[in-house]
Amino acid sequence: MRLAAIVLAAAALAAAGAANGAVDPHRALEASRAAVGSQPAAYAFTDTNGRRVSLADYRGKPLVVSLVYTGCSQVCPTTTRFLQRAVAEARGAVGADAFAVVSIGFNIPSDNPVSMKVFARENGIHDSRWSFLTPDAGVPEALAKDLGFTYSPQSGGFEHLAQVTILDARGRVYAQAYGESFALPMLVGPLRELVLGEAPAPRSALDWLERVRLVCTVYDPVTGTYRLDYALFMEMAAGAIVLGAILAFLIRERRRARRSA
Repeated sequence: MRLAAIVLAAAALAAAGAANGAVDPHRALEASRAAVGSQPAAYAFTDTNGRRVSLADYRGKPLVVSLVYTGCSQVCPTTTRFLQRAVAEARGAVGADAFAVVSIGFNIPSDNPVSMKVFARENGIHDSRWSFLTPDAGVPEALAKDLGFTYSPQSGGFEHLAQVTILDARGRVYAQAYGESFALPMLVGPLRELVLGEAPAPRSALDWLERVRLVCTVYDPVTGTYRLDYALFMEMAAGAIVLGAILAFLIRERRRARRSA
């Protein structure tokens, strides 16, 4: 009975942790991983020059997709500037014209072509192969679901997953990279596979580190930064307690059985 009580207490702590914050990092990661292999629809956008484009227009070569909102003061700019570095590294590995990049604003109508152009300029992006796009009304929600991107409006901004998505030449989700910054192979590796035909690399320690980094941090819309998710550590501690109790119970029962024999 005491063991059952401990299990119930651990479950209660886990549920409390999941309820702490609009975006559950565990579920966000699951949705992101589940999107791999899916194909987003040919959504329509307007670029910073007022031209109409479709997601289908980028098919024929890999596409790197980053969802941002221009009112973000820290995380989205930081992510975009780091992505610029990662893109430069990837182009050096697979060729400058081997893939395209798009940053898509998901806060409509604030993320209009003018604000997207300002966002690109303020973050030093001057690249003809990198487009900043404004979706049509209703597109952000559907596109986010297709890409496995989780976001939720909060006071003063959005809580969202820091995610970069790589589409293959047919427009299917091929891989995801997470965080304001990530290990460069997380972007370069999938692009080498798609462009150069290299065999997919086995899951590495870096991939698991990115998973831990995502799960252990949550976005704080007040400060515009990611912070440690202490609820996760409470869940881990509760899990350790449960495992310890089970182990102690099994050892005690084994000793009791030996004495009885």
